[in-house]
Amino acid sequence: MSNELVDLLALVDNSVKVDHGKLIISNEENLQTKIHRWVEVSTLETGLRQGWARYLVRLAAQELGIHPASIHDLYRARGSEDVLPTFSIPAINLRVLSYDAARAAFHAAMPLNSSAIIFEIARSEIGYTSQRPVEFSTNILAAAIAEKYRGPVFIQGDHFQVSAKRYANDPLAELSTIKDLILEAIKAGFYNIDIDTSTLVDISQADISKQQKLNVELSVYFSKFIRENQPEGVTISIGGEIGEVGGRNSTVEDLTAYLKGYNDSMAVQSPGSPGLSKISIQTGTSHGGVVLPDGTIAKVMVDFDTLRNLSRVSRAEYGLGGTVQHGASTLPEDAFGKFVEYEAVEVHLATNFMNMFYEHAPNALREKIYSYLDKNYETERKSDMTDEQFYYKTRKNAIGPFKEEIFNLPLEFHEEMQSAWKEKFEVLFKLLCIEGTKNLVDKYIPPVTVLPRIEDFLGSDYQKEDVSDLAD
Repeated sequence: MSNELVDLLALVDNSVKVDHGKLIISNEENLQTKIHRWVEVSTLETGLRQGWARYLVRLAAQELGIHPASIHDLYRARGSEDVLPTFSIPAINLRVLSYDAARAAFHAAMPLNSSAIIFEIARSEIGYTSQRPVEFSTNILAAAIAEKYRGPVFIQGDHFQVSAKRYANDPLAELSTIKDLILEAIKAGFYNIDIDTSTLVDISQADISKQQKLNVELSVYFSKFIRENQPEGVTISIGGEIGEVGGRNSTVEDLTAYLKGYNDSMAVQSPGSPGLSKISIQTGTSHGGVVLPDGTIAKVMVDFDTLRNLSRVSRAEYGLGGTVQHGASTLPEDAFGKFVEYEAVEVHLATNFMNMFYEHAPNALREKIYSYLDKNYETERKSDMTDEQFYYKTRKNAIGPFKEEIFNLPLEFHEEMQSAWKEKFEVLFKLLCIEGTKNLVDKYIPPVTVLPRIEDFLGSDYQKEDVSDLAD
């Protein structure tokens, strides 16, 4: 047994042991209270200890009946009307203190008998939070262990998005970057992936099918790649997108052109392969909300009729679970019940949870972060911007550089954030009507054991990429 492994087992007071490559839990309660020590190694260290810590978390989760899973079959059951559209599944982007936030989510969900929750991170967020997929999944699975959760865990790659600028300069290199990210994510337990090539929709074309042509072609290209690389026994849930969030609202014609083109092409290029499970559309929101000069968030008019109409078409004509609402976390709470009423299958929530961190952060740390932004992001400060607008827009970029300082905040702060996030999750989960959804998850998502490989956790260091032109 390596020195790294001996040290890591000691960190959890030897509540687990490894025997001939198999992890055996001898003291489950002790592991639950000490698992954060492996999270710390995963988050802050590098090299062999970091890789082994992540591998041990994955093995421990598997031993406890906690397994990464695809939500594909549940969404397809909704598309066939075997499951009624009476709830909207929250997809939560965790940018900061992901372990604490995931603990809060599990803590809020379990009394509601709900496991229909997605934890996700976008390509852009991976970049500016310095949180690679395997670190993200480690945080989620460790949180499930700490909260005594059991069952499937839905971990998702959100907006695995093609950069229009980089695609124009070197399309093969950009496609290769996305494929590498997909492989990395699958190995980390991401069995739900949202492909976003909507950046390449060409609205200069008069014909809608021609507008969506490249979007269709690349969605099929990546879908085929995912199907060829998904683990045995797993049908990865793949989401498509027809319009960038923040652009013009989507139409039935957009949806039909994309989905018909996609299905026709998949039938030729990957015969017999399952297609998409859901479709992201534009209904009037923008990622992160629009901040006003005084620091408040502008009210947004969401086109709920579009959300419902396109959801119904996607289910009735194409068997999908329905439409996905992006950019929702900064909307007023009274909007969330409408997502259920207007039949959104999935609602993406991100910015407000980061905002809550900044609201609670110690003044000294917040001021230090803002000084860093003043120095390093001054070029993003427009002449008519107030300080409130500038910091709101740019502060996400400080999460990676201040990752260690944030993680090392006192225990009391971590507990304070868990409590605040839990209260918010409780409200949102009830508004999205996911109470009792564990029964549906248990029915449609059978456990699939995918044996992790230690070599997938001892990967190379990754170069940080410029994600400034990508959506969250």
